[in-house]
This record gives sequence, structure tokens and C-alpha cells, in this order.
Amino acid sequence: MRLRPVDLARRAGVSTQLVRNYEAAGILPPAPRSASGYRQYGEEHLSALLTYRALAPGFGPEVATSIMQAAHAGDHELAYRLVDAAHAGLHQQRLATDAASEALGAMAAEFLDETPASGPSLLVGELAHQLGVRTSALRVWEAAGLLSPTREPGTKYRKYGPEQIRDARIIHMLRQGHYYFEQIRPVLDGLRRTGSTEALRSAIAERRAAHNRQTSAMLHGAALLYQLLQEKSVRDRQVGRGSAAPDSHLVT
Repeated sequence: MRLRPVDLARRAGVSTQLVRNYEAAGILPPAPRSASGYRQYGEEHLSALLTYRALAPGFGPEVATSIMQAAHAGDHELAYRLVDAAHAGLHQQRLATDAASEALGAMAAEFLDETPASGPSLLVGELAHQLGVRTSALRVWEAAGLLSPTREPGTKYRKYGPEQIRDARIIHMLRQGHYYFEQIRPVLDGLRRTGSTEALRSAIAERRAAHNRQTSAMLHGAALLYQLLQEKSVRDRQVGRGSAAPDSHLVT
């Protein structure tokens, strides 16, 4: 079957320019040209295009591209390793979310204690060192309205009191769990106003749901990748054996 770029684009629901970009990036195998110089795509190009489009949501465009390049190069082991690494990375994110949930639960208990937070105040560099972040991160958190340090008279240096240090610890923990500012803000607001941990529990639940959605997307992409690799194995065997029939255990 011969497909024009526009045919391939329509089958995948993308633009013809994107199809050309995918071929240039190695996401699609090279397309043969007609006598007049037009690209001629086939079923293997359609399969590759649909596979990449399925891989990208779960693995990300960059990793999905590397997987497709490895597949077309016949380096199945590299493709498998990239898949394994992505799953391992997601597993680590899940563990980080679990750890953040436990740690944040303990920190949130401080808001429920009627005793005011106590301890020395810290300058921006001192707090950044304590948290293990750059001073620019604290300034970004301030610009986002998450922190409100005071200023030292005369020097105008930022100064963080015990309550702001506590808030910074919570922000840092949530940022390590890949939470966005929009998710962090209601958590802090709820804790500051009423000591409520409802927004905190909601943020953690949403993060876990996001992990589940990514896992589901990765499984869907991996299923199409498996099909593509098996089809490529069949074609390679047929080329090597002339017109020999494919092995029965391979998916066609």
C-alpha cells in the first residue's frame, strides 16, 4: 500500500508538515521516493506514526523519539532499556510522592498545634542552604505569593521567621514531588487559615492520579511498540529468507 504524506497525516490526525518533521527526526523510517521525487509511505510508516503518537503522552516526546530511532535502527535492546528506564523513573516519582505525603503530614501537624512556631530567623542564603536549594528558588516562591519574608531595617535583606521557614519546608517538599504553584497555594492557604489538611490530601491524591494516568499511557504506547517491533522482525526475517513465512510466535 502506498500512502501520500496527506494520506498518512489524515490517518493519524496530524498535519502533513508534522509527518515530514517526524521523518526528518527519525521517528518514521525513511520513505522511498517515486520517479517524480514524491514520498511514498506504507503500512510500516503508518504503524510507526501511530506508535510514536501513543508513546509520547506517557514517555514524553524526547524519550519516545529515542525509542523510535532505536526501533528503526534494529536496536531492540536499546528500545527496551529506554522503556525500562522510564518505568523506573515513574516508580521513583511514586516513592517520592509517598515520602512527601508522610513528611508533609508531620509538618502539617505543626499548624494544628496552638503553640506558635519558634526558633531563630534566617537570611535568604541561610534558609536556601538549610533546604538545599538556590536563593533564586526562594525569590521565585516569594514572587509567586507563597512566601512573605520580612526585611531587615537598613540592609533590607530578606529575613525568614519560624513560620516562614516552616512554610518554605512545605513548599520545598511539594516542589520535590513535582507539584505546581497552583496546587501548593491552596495547601498553604488552608493550613494557615484553619489548619485544614484537606487541600494537602487533595494535592497528594491528584499527584497519585497523575502517576496512574502516566502508567496507563505508557502501557498503551508500549503495546503498540511491541506490535511494531514484532512486525519489523517479521519483515527482516522475510527479507533474509526471501519469501519465507514468518515464525508463528510473532505477531503479524
